[in-house]
Formats: sequence, structure tokens, C-alpha cells
Amino acid sequence: MPRAVRATIIQPDPNVPVDRFGPWLASNRVLVRAVPLWQRDVPSIDAVGDGILVLGGTMSAHDGADHAWLDQLKKLMVDAVNADVPLLAICLGHQLLAEAFGGEVTVAHPDGGEHGAFGVTWHAGASADPLLGRLAEGGHSLVAESHHDAVTALPKGAEQLASSERYPNQAFRVGSAVGVQFHPEASPELMGRWAELDGHDGRDMRRSMHAQDTEVSRTGRLLAQAFCGQLRAHAMAA
Repeated sequence: MPRAVRATIIQPDPNVPVDRFGPWLASNRVLVRAVPLWQRDVPSIDAVGDGILVLGGTMSAHDGADHAWLDQLKKLMVDAVNADVPLLAICLGHQLLAEAFGGEVTVAHPDGGEHGAFGVTWHAGASADPLLGRLAEGGHSLVAESHHDAVTALPKGAEQLASSERYPNQAFRVGSAVGVQFHPEASPELMGRWAELDGHDGRDMRRSMHAQDTEVSRTGRLLAQAFCGQLRAHAMAA
């Protein structure tokens, strides 16, 4: 009998939860272990199971003076790639993944970031990517965005997989790890909460995201299903 598929969810910030990704992982029979970094240490690669999901956060990738775990999390990302462990890194996670392998992040990007539903265009390599292939079938996807910072230089050897109109590095792969700037996990309610925390109108954000949620949620659900497929493949190969 095949063993259970297990994944570790690393949460840097209580205001940035797993949200819809939790039920999507559960519906695909993935057992998860949550690691809230304001309460627990970054785990070792031997303790993460079949894969790692790194969530976003309101801190920046350069806030190591206030968050000592940032460097430890970057090391875990490198260890995951070296061990060929599937890793999906979202928003802050995406930015940390870039820097862990020698890329660059601009904090408080002068273009102001993206907040709401935005289109991303998939690059040619995304069609064959084991995680992003189904999303890339139509060439474009609508995604939830909530960021001020941005990856402005990819690591050497990383494959650029998606871009938006103003931010070219929306998704990239380095080995077994994929970073996405957008938030596949975020519901309209969570997007509204983030807007309020940022000093904006949460009701307008929720209304706007609900109006576009059929496509936005489809993107997130397909990504979750593909990630679960990678976790199962890793479990079977172990």
C-alpha cells in the first residue's frame, strides 16, 4: 500500500494564511504540517515530507534584521532543490527563492506593485513545465496579486515562465522549485482583508475579486492539483 503523501506549509506571517490552498490540498489527500515562523523554527530538509509550500508575508525579503529566519528559509530552499524536493514559493516566498539562488529583489518597487486581479502571460517553457503546464494551455491566466516588492533579476540559469504587463518575473523555475509572484491561494475575502491592512477599501476589493473569481479560483485550483501531483510523484519515488 502506498504511503501517505505529506507536505510542509511554511507561513511567515499570521496575516497571510494558506486560505483556499488548504482545502485544495486536503481534497487531493495530502497531509500537511504547518510551520508558523513567528512561533517555530524553519525545519530541516529531512523533516518537510514530500514537498514544501512557502507562503507570502508583509515583511520584505530584506528584513533579516527583524526576522532572523529569512536566511534560514533561503537555506532550506537551496537544500530542497539540491535534494530534488518539490517546492512552491508564493509572493514573499517567490522573492526569497530568487535571492537564495543569486537573483535580486527590489523592495517598494517604484511602479507601485499590483493589487487585485491581473493577467499573466505564460512563456513557451511553461507549457512543458510539470507544475504550470495546464495553466499555460491558454497562453494567459487571471491571477490574484498583492505585492509592493518584485523580483527584478532572476537567478542565473533560472527559467522565466510568466510575466505581467509591468512585472516580467511573475513565475520562474530553478530545479525542483517554482516561484510565483501572484497569490493562487487567496480568496476574495482575504484580498479584501489585505486591502484594508494596506489602507485601502476592502469592500471594493472583495467586490472586484468576486466578480472575477471564476477564472482566478480556477487558476489557483489547477496549480494546487498540479502541486499535489508532484508531491505524489515524489512520495512514490522515495
